[in-house]
Amino acid sequence: MSRSQPTAGSITIDGVTYDWHLQSEPHLSDDEGWKGMTLGLREQGAKREAFVEFLAPKRLLRGLPRGRLQLDDPTITRSIRAALAAGWDPMSRGRPMTFMVDAEGN
Repeated sequence: MSRSQPTAGSITIDGVTYDWHLQSEPHLSDDEGWKGMTLGLREQGAKREAFVEFLAPKRLLRGLPRGRLQLDDPTITRSIRAALAAGWDPMSRGRPMTFMVDAEGN
């Protein structure tokens, strides 16, 4: 029996609940080469979404099989904190903001 990773969920950080979902798996882009996994983040009750794009895994750059990072609570928490530190204001209006993070979500 195989266990699949969750592709969406909620997490509470400092008393605020954020919803997250897997926006895209690592994939090969015609224009930019390999792109990493992307998460969509939204504070519950807020208007503005953020996308957090992880760097492409090195195994893809070396031609090894596809795969994505583990989506665990610490990685998602670090990703949310990185987006907030970079200027994401979930309560503001506007288009979703995109942020790049490393494999650990920093």
